[in-house]
Amino acid sequence: MRTPHFDALSPDVIQIWRAELDRPEEEISQLLNLISDDERERAKRFHFPRDRGRFVIGRGVLRTILAAHCGVSPQDVRFEYSRFGKPSLVRLDNTGDIRFNLSHSGGQALYAFGLGRETGVDIEQIRPDYPGMEIAKRFFSPSESDALSKLDSSDQAEAFFTCWTRKEAYIKAKGEGLSLPLHQFDVTFAPGEPARLQTTRPDASEALRWSMVDLRPLKGFVAAVVAEGRDWHPASYSWRFE
Repeated sequence: MRTPHFDALSPDVIQIWRAELDRPEEEISQLLNLISDDERERAKRFHFPRDRGRFVIGRGVLRTILAAHCGVSPQDVRFEYSRFGKPSLVRLDNTGDIRFNLSHSGGQALYAFGLGRETGVDIEQIRPDYPGMEIAKRFFSPSESDALSKLDSSDQAEAFFTCWTRKEAYIKAKGEGLSLPLHQFDVTFAPGEPARLQTTRPDASEALRWSMVDLRPLKGFVAAVVAEGRDWHPASYSWRFE
């Protein structure tokens, strides 16, 4: 299996990689050899083979891309975690300040890689039968919940997941987990509306620190990436098993 072509990281680009997680056993076995002992133990805890395979592929792809950027082997990549569970790279000699984040949904994984700026990414499969309006009323800000309720029913499912991914990407970029309530900030999500962090409470200036980009990785999915600053743009890549 060969690593796909990729470009070196640069400060003004956030690399977005997409990978399919439902892969043949042969590929799962190959990547199983690249992950750490504790990750292999975690994989064993999954009851269903599909979930176990997805975990192995997801971690193996992450390690391989990070290893290529760092100039080390995938087995030498080491992670540490914040008190809220956000993973980061244990910096090695001669490696840059690489930041990353990952998300998965419906058999698809999305990874974001950058230099020197925190980033968060989220992907969700659009599920029309999901109780989005009920979730929005409980967890979104009142203005977001009200705006969602006024959309045509045919637009609500996609709008809900668009809002959800943008909010999750921001929370993951901040690295504060659920300690940052979803109702304390607003994002755009109406059909055709550019992705933007609109309002942050109680510190309104926080919204100016971050920028947000809408992603449409494939049909039936929505995604978003958030990163510090406004002087960056996304570059998309697809992981291909060869």
